[in-house]
Amino acid sequence: MSDDVSIQERLYPGATCFGCGLANPDGLQLRSYAQDGVVVATFLPWPQHDNGLGYLNGGIIATVLDCHSGATVFDEADRQGWQAEEGLAFPFVTAGLDVRYLRPAPLAEPCELRGVITSADESVVTVDVQLLWDGKPRAEASALWKRWRRR
Repeated sequence: MSDDVSIQERLYPGATCFGCGLANPDGLQLRSYAQDGVVVATFLPWPQHDNGLGYLNGGIIATVLDCHSGATVFDEADRQGWQAEEGLAFPFVTAGLDVRYLRPAPLAEPCELRGVITSADESVVTVDVQLLWDGKPRAEASALWKRWRRR
């Protein structure tokens, strides 16, 4: 992984999200990095993430796919100048996550996360994300993010 500052450290160092909040000492503290049009991260599961069969739990997989897609969206929003409204933590929020589980993911080895923006404008961003191990996708998702606005 790159020695550069992660997207989370750069844009939201005080976030308390379970998956990617660096200010959550009990969370996963995912760190994502933009590299040549792809956002990448490494995730090392904990023993507590067991699905009961010795593999990575599907809920944890969905969490890291959601949070990694968020880092991908927030990086794009930052590059485009799409800032959060005054008083709101983030410029976008998850509006949908369609997860597909393809094959078991290991419980004790690092997995790779990859995110790619598939469409983006100031109101809606879509991202394709994957969790890979041993060069093969274990899960993938299509994430829909919408602009967070006060109602």
